[in-house]
Amino acid sequence: MAERDYFYSEAREQAFLVGVGLRGSRPLLSVADSLSELALLADTAGMDIVGQTAQNVARIDPATFVGSGKVEEIRTDLLATGAQVVIFDDELSPRHQRELERRFGEAIKVLDRSALILDIFAQHASTREGALQVELAQYEYRLPRLTRAWTHLARQAGGGAGRGGTGGVGLRGPGETQLEVDRRDIRRRIDKLKTDLELVRLHRGRHRAQRDRAKIPLIALVGYTNAGKSTLLRALTGSNIYVADQLFATLDPTTRRVALPSGRHILMTDTVGFIQKLPTTLVAAFRATLEEIREADLLLEVVDVSQANALQHIETVEDTLAEIDVPPVPRILVWNKVDLHDGADLPQPSADYQCAAQVAISASTGAGLDALLEAIEATLAAQLYALKLCIPYQRGDLVSLLHETATVETQTHQEDGIVLTAHVPAYLFERFKDYRLPE
Repeated sequence: MAERDYFYSEAREQAFLVGVGLRGSRPLLSVADSLSELALLADTAGMDIVGQTAQNVARIDPATFVGSGKVEEIRTDLLATGAQVVIFDDELSPRHQRELERRFGEAIKVLDRSALILDIFAQHASTREGALQVELAQYEYRLPRLTRAWTHLARQAGGGAGRGGTGGVGLRGPGETQLEVDRRDIRRRIDKLKTDLELVRLHRGRHRAQRDRAKIPLIALVGYTNAGKSTLLRALTGSNIYVADQLFATLDPTTRRVALPSGRHILMTDTVGFIQKLPTTLVAAFRATLEEIREADLLLEVVDVSQANALQHIETVEDTLAEIDVPPVPRILVWNKVDLHDGADLPQPSADYQCAAQVAISASTGAGLDALLEAIEATLAAQLYALKLCIPYQRGDLVSLLHETATVETQTHQEDGIVLTAHVPAYLFERFKDYRLPE
């Protein structure tokens, strides 16, 4: 009997959803809203939802996640709806997974939110880097759950071969040996994937070093999944960037050059969207990709203003940015999809949320894009020092550097050198301070 896969085929399966609320906790989304999001994830993965249920509990049951009575209720619902898959909205421990599979029977596949997201990422990974990252996350998710694959050995012995059983002595050893072989193979594969991803990280580092030498500002698009980041990048650049109205349509970073109103150019990078309860293995696997965000000079935090939970989406994004140690770089809050907004006032983030500007746009219609570019230019300019400089003629290299990295407003030639007024990035201030002229 082959190991039953945690993930599923491309055919649309019938899925039943289970949400759990923990009394006394304050989640970002209510159980009902979180289940609605889970339904969108299941649809993106190719499933049809045939039913759902929710339960509020004082504590998580150590054996079955939900109580035994709820398990029987769910089993009845599964039979009534004909569902082949039951999906829990929270990550199940290996013990929960094994016990629920035993209770529901072999005909029912038990998944959790993490497995569902991992499968969607596997479907959408279109580059070698993306495939490596997803494969690593899948193996790290599967490794602690491997024991479930070998329960068939006990059943072949006629029962009693489980832990503490008396009839499985002849089979338990080989089963455990095979399990350890599989674990070693997976650990070996994980090590190889981490090595390959480290090479990817180093390759990205070399690209960043080249970009740093060119000193072109990098703007990173961040936001909840399906907020419209890719649509915005395509609208600003005219590039043929893949856009789809689905969760996690973009996994691999896409960088394009964008011209600001002044003629100055920037680089803009679109990265993977975030979501609540994003699997930690996935965040770790995508760390090389997410380093693009950490290196950015400015963040555009794109929010779908038409969503009722827009403010909760901002909190989720902020929590994820903190998890990957993004430094406190300036950011612009971009309220997207205003064409779908009900016309009421824009939501207001919490008082401790810091941003340089807020801009309302519609990436699909083009409304507000000029104002966004002006806000980007103003925010970048605010990070510059206004200097009046006199550069000796023999230091033409410094004049070239200014034109490449700063905003040069005037330039005149005098007897003792070239006089320029320019807005200079903070990291170059020390280099030019000896050439400053009094204002």
